[in-house]
Amino acid sequence: MEIVLAIIFGTLFGFVLQRVGAADPDKIINMLRLKDLELMKTILLAIGVSCVLLFAGIAVDVISVDHLSVKPMYAGVTIGGMILGVGWAIAGFCPGTSIAAIGSGRKDALFFFLGGLVGAGVYMAMFANFKDSSMMQPLFGGAVSLAANAKFASIISDVNGVVVASVIGLLLITVAAMLPMSLRK
Repeated sequence: MEIVLAIIFGTLFGFVLQRVGAADPDKIINMLRLKDLELMKTILLAIGVSCVLLFAGIAVDVISVDHLSVKPMYAGVTIGGMILGVGWAIAGFCPGTSIAAIGSGRKDALFFFLGGLVGAGVYMAMFANFKDSSMMQPLFGGAVSLAANAKFASIISDVNGVVVASVIGLLLITVAAMLPMSLRK
């Protein structure tokens, strides 16, 4: 049943990515150049609404905090994130949007996706060489969340995590509402 749900929700997610333009590399590159903010508005709104709904669900015990996890931050993850960001800015795809773009027939997305698989393979092959290095040692005490919760250490320990997450979500929604569609004059 889980695989069926994964296929259904993955297909729906791909449809939404395609519909909002997140599978269009020109739209992504123009967003990153701050020329076309429509996609940025959509992303900020989606994150904000999801954040508020998720933590509202936690507050009323509809969603268990046990389903959430906080991964430790490593220097290697930070470096990898920067490499991913540069690749995203150059190609106009990230791993998820490339799959949606492949579904729409974009050959450049297929090459991007295959390149990502090669990169992941190289990482796996080299991991044993640097798994004990300082690049893979947890930064800032390991798994640390922004706000107080029952499971992880937090940066803001005096305020309930639901409150912090809801404020952040509402701020993202507000920023999305205030952003213009374009910065072009």
